[in-house]
Amino acid sequence: MKLGIIKERKTPPDRRVVFSPEKLTVLLDKFPETDVTVENSDIRIFSDESYKKAGLKVSEDLSTCDVLLGVKEVPISALIPRKKYFFFSHTIKKQPYNRELLQAILEKKIELYDHETITDARGNRLIGFGRYAGIVGAYNGFRALGLRDNLFELPKVENLPDYKSLIQQLQKIELPIIKIILTGNGKVANGAKEVLEHLGIKEVNVQDYLVNNFDEPVFCKIDVLDYNKRKDGKNLDRFDFYNHPEEYDSDFMRFAAVSDMFIAGHFFGDGAPFLFTREDAKKAEFKINLIADVSCDIDGPVASTIRPSTIADPFYGYDPVTEKEVAFNAKNAITVMAVDNLPCELPKDASEGFGEMFLKHVIPAFYDNDKNGILERARMTFNGKLTPRYSYLQAFVEGKE
Repeated sequence: MKLGIIKERKTPPDRRVVFSPEKLTVLLDKFPETDVTVENSDIRIFSDESYKKAGLKVSEDLSTCDVLLGVKEVPISALIPRKKYFFFSHTIKKQPYNRELLQAILEKKIELYDHETITDARGNRLIGFGRYAGIVGAYNGFRALGLRDNLFELPKVENLPDYKSLIQQLQKIELPIIKIILTGNGKVANGAKEVLEHLGIKEVNVQDYLVNNFDEPVFCKIDVLDYNKRKDGKNLDRFDFYNHPEEYDSDFMRFAAVSDMFIAGHFFGDGAPFLFTREDAKKAEFKINLIADVSCDIDGPVASTIRPSTIADPFYGYDPVTEKEVAFNAKNAITVMAVDNLPCELPKDASEGFGEMFLKHVIPAFYDNDKNGILERARMTFNGKLTPRYSYLQAFVEGKE
């Protein structure tokens, strides 16, 4: 197999890459029949020279490669016909801004594998940047707290060399007595939890969190059945929620009434109730005044997330009375952190972690006849057509929805 590591071309620039030089050398040790070419890049976190020093071929020409690996969407003009591509296409939810990209992929008879579609047999995602989104998102939340309340000043993550440096910065600060609620049970939430643990914040269970006051910072990590309840009062399992979200109402307000900070690390599925609405945020019992929305669903389950923010300008305020954006430190505002490309701030560690997962779960499938169905499940297009698993996108491709 001839593998190509493509240059990221999307604006703003993304410094991440699927494989670091070190991980590519591990790949070649395990699968020596692989031929690897790295495309020249002047923005990648790992320089061309670092790949060359690792004995890897660096070139502007990837035309002889069979499989091309990238992170973000590939511009239509850069797509090479009849190749296999892996990247985040942002099309599986019918995102209108990438309709033309999917149309071009089909027209050029490209075999597309979206990183989001790489799953095990039970549908669990196998690779992604979720852990680093959670880490950076939680860090940014505390950075906002320090700036807003003049408590401490954390440097921006993009100005730190790596994860180790991020942790060192956290260990320099002292937090006030604060109650933090964290939603989610996947890689994003667990990444955020790492930050809370490095800060030495005590974890408490739901019952204690809801009824007790504490003389130290605490957090509580909650899953879907903690902040949702069935309309009929039945107490079933979380799979019932996943299969029948329309049968549930939000029960998040009981946490909002006793929390100061909210880190949103959950996955929000179609048909699920919003965690809190704009009307909920107006209520006197709503106490949350800082939200690090790592999930970042705009105008969705977290009512104060009215737009994504940016790495350059990560914070804004939401006035629950006017429902408008205000300064992040405005009086009575909810401070919002809603950066939608958080792992870009920690490109070295994020790239190394991603490559490790890709090497473990995807590369072997090219050499074991895809015995676990990894590639078959992930393949979105083939020979100019959508595969059956992704045929639901046909009307979207045709511009009918």
